[in-house]
Amino acid sequence: MKIEAINTYVVDAGWRPWQFTEIITDSGITGYGEMSDGRNPWGIVGSVEDFKPLLIGRDPLNIQSIYWDLQRMAIQSKGGIALKAIAGIELALWDIKGKHHGVPVYDLFGGQVRNKQKIYWSHCGTSRARSYEQLGVDPLNSRQDIINLGKEVLDKGYTSLKTNIIIRPDSPLSNPPESTYVFFGGFGGGYGTTDQGLEYTSDNQTFINYELLDVIEDHISALQEGSEGKVTIGLDLNFNFKPQAVKKICKVLEKYNMMWVEIDMYEPDGLREITDSTDIPITSGENLLGITDYRPYFDKRSMDVAMIDIPWQGFINAKEVAALAASHQINVAPHNYYSHLSTMISLNLCANIPNVRIMEIDIDDVPWKDEMIGGPLNIKNGVVDIPDGPGWGVNIDTDVLLKHEWKKGKGPGYTNRKTS
Repeated sequence: MKIEAINTYVVDAGWRPWQFTEIITDSGITGYGEMSDGRNPWGIVGSVEDFKPLLIGRDPLNIQSIYWDLQRMAIQSKGGIALKAIAGIELALWDIKGKHHGVPVYDLFGGQVRNKQKIYWSHCGTSRARSYEQLGVDPLNSRQDIINLGKEVLDKGYTSLKTNIIIRPDSPLSNPPESTYVFFGGFGGGYGTTDQGLEYTSDNQTFINYELLDVIEDHISALQEGSEGKVTIGLDLNFNFKPQAVKKICKVLEKYNMMWVEIDMYEPDGLREITDSTDIPITSGENLLGITDYRPYFDKRSMDVAMIDIPWQGFINAKEVAALAASHQINVAPHNYYSHLSTMISLNLCANIPNVRIMEIDIDDVPWKDEMIGGPLNIKNGVVDIPDGPGWGVNIDTDVLLKHEWKKGKGPGYTNRKTS
């Protein structure tokens, strides 16, 4: 069997792009991988183009040889974009190998330890605050809207959710915004924070005071009220704050039914400072790639739960990171806010490792998400079935992908911008 062709797709998933690899072989077997990144989609697919000379004509079943050739080619630029491109290629190769042998990918690694996986409703409220019209739902303009959302999560059977900081017109601020938006000051593309402290943006100005603490508590308490305290809540702070601010946020939230507070940073001692300061579990790591990145965080016990992004680092790295976490008595949680292909890939990891805390999934999403795999996932009471088909357990309808092309120049998917 030989690799004949490699195609890439950059797909418009509403408020962010998804990226896919398609590897076609001379045997008639085609494999699919996902390497979705909301901010640098063209850089990643461009890297796949650069890797093609190492791939065409190779045996796709000899994955380790290909993987390390790609790693050596990228050794002088071993950053996120190169590794994400390698991940997209590697994942497609595992899909081919599973299909060739007629087994799920997890069977290639020794079989499954579970056949169902608990999931949480991710970007709960966040997606609606940004893109309620695309989702066909009501906007989130008031505290009662957030309470109603919490009730919806409970009524649909989910036991956990994750949200971000949502600032509404009725949020407890002295200068409330005219319309609801999501606080993402730690990222580019809009009005950012000056020091990753307790800041908020209103009327295109950045205010530095502690009113943002009241906004956060109001948001979390409304979700807890709506879900009757029966749903654990995760708050994702991303790269928006430094340790001093995160410690203050955690202190305010300790009285709520928190699943965790999630914070990203490239400083294990700073993260350990946060973890030591609170009883709330601290989750981190989605930005880390491979055991070399994770090791100092595990050695210092900087996080209670390790987030692992498989489309960003591939199955080989994800397996190694999960094993390293297990050796430190740390659970992992797949970072999965992408398409259903990513969900199937993540579920194959969940099936194969013992130390999974819970898995992320976006419930609010573009209406054609199910079409790309031929139908919806089987989710009941916040639990999803592990796939049992060969490879990742699904085939991708590329015609659906081509109908939703992400146009060049559209810009990053996530920005600190207001939405009506």
